[in-house]
Amino acid sequence: MASEQLKNHLKHNCLGRKNAVKSQELEAALHISGNELRRQVNRLRQKKVPVCSGPEGYFYARNAGEIYTTIRSLKDMMYGLSQAVDGLEGALESFGEEAGGSP
Repeated sequence: MASEQLKNHLKHNCLGRKNAVKSQELEAALHISGNELRRQVNRLRQKKVPVCSGPEGYFYARNAGEIYTTIRSLKDMMYGLSQAVDGLEGALESFGEEAGGSP
């Protein structure tokens, strides 16, 4: 229900990057939290709904280029997260046998 409402709002009010809306505006319009908004955006994307985002905010894609730009941004985030995981795994080495224990 919430995802469908978000999809319809974006499709009818935020079509294309030039009509992007900031997270806070969507949260207020749909009466949901930031965490719930991100969860719903993720669900819609998994269902192949072209919800895009950028510094301007969230929007419903008008063309393939807007989707490619969002994909590139998401892949950059994945790379950054992978690097963070690698760093933390490396940090575990300094904890030796204490891995998994209390700080």
